[in-house]
Amino acid sequence: MPRLAANLSMMYTEHPFLERFAAAAHDGFTGVEFLFPYDFTAAEIRSRLDAHGLTQALFNAPPGDWAAGERGIASLPGREDEFKRGLDQALEYAAVLGNRHLHVMAGLIRPGQDHAAHRDVYVRNLALAARMAATAGVTVVIEPINTRDIPGFFLNRQDDAQAIRHDVGADNLKVQFDIYHCQIVEGDIAVKLERDMPGIGHIQIAGVPDRHEPDLGELNYPYLFQRIDALGYQGWIGCEYRPRAGTSEGLGWAQPYLTHR
Repeated sequence: MPRLAANLSMMYTEHPFLERFAAAAHDGFTGVEFLFPYDFTAAEIRSRLDAHGLTQALFNAPPGDWAAGERGIASLPGREDEFKRGLDQALEYAAVLGNRHLHVMAGLIRPGQDHAAHRDVYVRNLALAARMAATAGVTVVIEPINTRDIPGFFLNRQDDAQAIRHDVGADNLKVQFDIYHCQIVEGDIAVKLERDMPGIGHIQIAGVPDRHEPDLGELNYPYLFQRIDALGYQGWIGCEYRPRAGTSEGLGWAQPYLTHR
């Protein structure tokens, strides 16, 4: 049975951020994830986790200047020092929040830029990130993202992500398998899950093509949940979707998997 984590950056946005933890717990979630914690102290977030019996499943390392359109800096030449400082900050938060998975975003590559140079920087930065995270018992995850949602994103395919993971060669570097992104770019989800499961560190879901609840669209999620269980996946499944209306009102699909309190 899937262990669902509410993504508090996309879900429960009808509440202020620090109130979303209580709302998720009330609806039966036992885990949460979100993009970035850095607008709040780690202690503030930890207090919400503890108050509502929640586990922090995942968050992202600093992505550069998000407001200006940056979407990660791990593959960007010349930003290596900033990348390391961001890792230091992220691991400090992880130590307090207790999560064991940290997402590192690759960033954008512009037309005409040298793909090989970006890849070399990416591999070196990920090797550094894995070494730093290993001392804290944290697994670094990288995510292929479709270029419809984020045009120009450096990493788009699951096989490319797995190849980079093998090039880095760190046991605590895994791939974040976002089923929504994978369906848009590649499809053939069940086969790719089976092919790559040993290298998958985190899974996320959303309906395709509109990124709403996973009960509408072109994917059969009950079947995929059965396949994921059969493949032995023990991690969290992050619900990274935009509710069609109110978050709680749209959770009918999740009721068989939530903890009712």
